[in-house]
Amino acid sequence: MWNNSLQTFLVGTIMAVGVSLSGCNSSVDDVQDKAGIDAEVGEETVAETETTTAADTDVSGATVQPGKQVQYDISAWGSENVESLNVNDLEGIQATFGNVVSTDENSLDYASNPAAKYRFMDTDAPYLDIIDSEKYLELGWYFANPTDSDEEKELSQEHAEKAYKLARELMGDEGGNLVSDMLNVQIVKNKTIGGQKVELAKCEFYSCMLVINKSEAPTDDS
Repeated sequence: MWNNSLQTFLVGTIMAVGVSLSGCNSSVDDVQDKAGIDAEVGEETVAETETTTAADTDVSGATVQPGKQVQYDISAWGSENVESLNVNDLEGIQATFGNVVSTDENSLDYASNPAAKYRFMDTDAPYLDIIDSEKYLELGWYFANPTDSDEEKELSQEHAEKAYKLARELMGDEGGNLVSDMLNVQIVKNKTIGGQKVELAKCEFYSCMLVINKSEAPTDDS
């Protein structure tokens, strides 16, 4: 039979151990509860990030910039008859774009062949260029972004109108339709349009370029 002192000691010890275990279990429960809360917060944060990312990017993965999209009123540019130009008539082509501001005789064309670049805008303004080589005629102009200033957007529209007119002079109404498609972000490659072999026509990333293969252009007698 246990004596009272030993019994009291053992009972006290058992109670202490029970309290200790209870405290451990409580601590474990607290940790698990906290971990669960952190996990839920983490999932919510990831979900929010994914939603924000999806809203700020387009299907190609490019960042979508806020601002008003540039509108091109092509119907107002007219469909009256224009004087046809030969792809080798450099002076006539330049006249449609305006006055040449500067010339770089040591430039390169679409295929890195020696070429001359004629600029129709100052270097700090939205560009409007013609690059002419033995094989290619290239028209290039600034393609405004929704975040650009009103002045930049206006110049982009004016450049596009000039390109539209020149394309009609070189390729007839089909040329005008081509520029319209470009402004709607359609890409054309290796296609004969209005009798001209178009190597590439596209507008993207602040730039429009229309490349005509002069070596496959029709002759005046054809």
